[in-house]
Amino acid sequence: MFEPTDVTVVIPCMNEEGSLPGVLADMPAGYRVIVVDNNSVDDTADVARAHGAAVVQESVPGYGSAVHAGVLAAETEVVCVLDGDGSMDPRELPLLVTALEQADLAVGRRKTVRGNSPIHARIGNAVLALRLRTKYKLPVHDLGAIRAVRRQALLDLDVTDRRSGYPLQLLVLASKAGWTVVEHDVSYSPRTAGTSKVSGSVKGTVVAVRDFWKVLS
Repeated sequence: MFEPTDVTVVIPCMNEEGSLPGVLADMPAGYRVIVVDNNSVDDTADVARAHGAAVVQESVPGYGSAVHAGVLAAETEVVCVLDGDGSMDPRELPLLVTALEQADLAVGRRKTVRGNSPIHARIGNAVLALRLRTKYKLPVHDLGAIRAVRRQALLDLDVTDRRSGYPLQLLVLASKAGWTVVEHDVSYSPRTAGTSKVSGSVKGTVVAVRDFWKVLS
C-alpha cells in the first residue's frame, strides 16, 4: 500500500493561471505537487507557488518535455500526471495509485459528457485508442491524459517523445515491455479557464494526431 508521501503529481502547464488554484485545492492530502511551467506568459508559476506547489521551468516546448522534466524532478516512488486545466479531478488520483499494487501503469478513461470535448478531439482519441487495442493488445479506450506509474520504471522505459505523442509512446513502450496496464473511469469536465492547446482548435488536434501517428508508424 502506497502512502500519500510516496506520490508526486506532475502537472505540465502553459498559461493555466486561471485553472490551477482549483486543481491544487483538490489535491489529495499528502501528495507532493510539481507544476512544470512550459513557457507560460501569464502568472502560472507564481500561482502554483502561492498554492504550495513546487515549480520547475522547462523551456523546451512540448507536452512530453514538460512531463519528463517533472518526472526527473520528482523524488517519490510513484508519479502521477494530470493536466492543469481543471478538466479532471485530482481527488480520483488515489484510485489509480492503488491500482499500481497489481499493475505497472494505471490510466484514466475520461467519461465525456456531450459538449465537454469537441467532436474532432473525440474522434481522434477513439481512433488512436482502437489502434492501441488491436495492434498492441492494450485494454485502453483513452490515451491516458491522467496516469500513475512507478517513477524509476517510467524512466527505465525511456520515453523519448517530447511533443504530443508522449502519452501514446508511453503506452506503446509499456506494451512492448510486457507491462500490465489497467484503465479506470475518471470524470471529465470542461476546462475551468482558458483554451485547450490541442482540442481547442481543429489545427491543434490535427497537429497532435500527426504526432501520434508518427509514434504508431
